[in-house]
Amino acid sequence: MLLAVNPIGIFFCNSVSFDIFKYNSPQNLFVVTIRKNGIFLLLFVILISCETNGTFYRIEDYSKVKKADVHVHLETERSLFVELAKEHNFRLVNVSLEYTKGWEDVYGKYSFGLTQHRAAPAWVDMVTAFAVSDWDDPAWESKTLAWLNSCFDAGAVGVKVWKNIGMVSRDTAGNLIQIDDPKFDPIFSHIQKRDKVLMGHLAEPKNCWLPLEEMTTNNDRRYYGRHPEYHMYLHPDMPSHEELIARRDRVLERYPDLKFVGAHLGSLEYDVDELAKRLDRFPTMAVDLAARMGQVFYQTAENRDKVRNFFIQYQDRILYGTDLADNGERTREQLNQAMEDNWKRDWEFFVTSNTMESSLIDTPFQGLALPREVVDKVFYQNAVKWFGLVD
Repeated sequence: MLLAVNPIGIFFCNSVSFDIFKYNSPQNLFVVTIRKNGIFLLLFVILISCETNGTFYRIEDYSKVKKADVHVHLETERSLFVELAKEHNFRLVNVSLEYTKGWEDVYGKYSFGLTQHRAAPAWVDMVTAFAVSDWDDPAWESKTLAWLNSCFDAGAVGVKVWKNIGMVSRDTAGNLIQIDDPKFDPIFSHIQKRDKVLMGHLAEPKNCWLPLEEMTTNNDRRYYGRHPEYHMYLHPDMPSHEELIARRDRVLERYPDLKFVGAHLGSLEYDVDELAKRLDRFPTMAVDLAARMGQVFYQTAENRDKVRNFFIQYQDRILYGTDLADNGERTREQLNQAMEDNWKRDWEFFVTSNTMESSLIDTPFQGLALPREVVDKVFYQNAVKWFGLVD
């Protein structure tokens, strides 16, 4: 599909003019019109296709390429989501978390992940979690360590900490539990000792601290419109975005050898330059893309070259993820549509230079057309490397 045409130039030789136009398409299509004395003589097409030398993927390669989504939530025992993921050639990392019910959440969500992993060990891996609902219980530390060991022994590749730490959960005195509290030190030390990943959804997108009308993405406006309890603009007594990020960074300073995957672009989704500073500062930090493609699209619309250069420079530190979920209620058609809406859209964005639109933002943007080796890392190899998956 030809989406745009750019004049390259007009060249003259012995009264013959060559009009060269380049179409923005995945095939890098050039059309050359030859005219002599104003009379059209010949039209021919030169395909300078990046695919011919294996440098770039095409949209059509989607189903052939092994891929991984490192951030999904399977909260059901049915295998439908995994079956569909196989058809899309996607390996999955199921992520547990403490939501609103403390250890009940952790046990339940992990149990679903374990069931899925045991049913399809080559396709589903697990990230477990722990709760802080009993934070002031003297047995909390020993209970948490014993739980994590049982998960690791069953195959869990990492541990998730959620935004309730720093934004929701409180101790018995009413103080917010913060991620840099020294009480977490034995937990983080143990995760490092077992050579597992700490996955952190700490803080929220910076849009969370803005009024709805000033947010940069439509998905954030929708989410915080539905969840005012998490909309920090409405809660000025709560910690700032900067404070929460600083607390997270202090943990990474204390544990320079701890493998850390910052979920949702490490809550620095608003500016790839800011994210680059953290990746430079913390060599054992990577990030996933889950539920933050809107911010990637937004920045791409403003400065595509900057975003593209970021993905190329930090190609070893970015993992593909979506936050897709299955609680057993949606039909096969609904689930597959959600997968295609996310997975195929993002594949097109990363592998082509197509002009695209998305409901996540209001402005058209152009795909990044990343080299094949970068796409392979973002979509699969980095998941294997960071989580220690058996390939």
